[in-house]
Amino acid sequence: MAVTCRVLKIARQPYYRWLASPVTDQEWDEAHRLNALIDAHREDPEFGYRYLADEAEEAGYRMATRTAWRLCNAQGVASVISRKRRGKGTRPGPPVHDDRVQRNFHADAPNQVWLTDIERHEALLNLAVVKGHRFASVAAGV
Repeated sequence: MAVTCRVLKIARQPYYRWLASPVTDQEWDEAHRLNALIDAHREDPEFGYRYLADEAEEAGYRMATRTAWRLCNAQGVASVISRKRRGKGTRPGPPVHDDRVQRNFHADAPNQVWLTDIERHEALLNLAVVKGHRFASVAAGV
């Protein structure tokens, strides 16, 4: 074994550690549970993890739904039926404001272009107003 590890340029200690305990009983059980979930998903791909857990239990692999969720989530096993969309429509509505500057933020003199930035942060509404000529000078590095 020492010669093989030297040729492959790997350490011997991890190999001997694995040799002493290659797979734990918990890992073995989870592998079988995951195989049962994948088999049930292959038969009925529209099922979610709760139904897959029920199918795996019928196959003899009993587990909590939380365990089924964790195993399915780790392996990317999901229902082919998509979740409901949270919004009412599929397209965004019209813009709330008119873009009068047309993305041209250059100002030749003070008080020509004003910009606003509105963002919601921890349930507070912050309003920051920046003068256009200062914005242009900051962007230019002056």
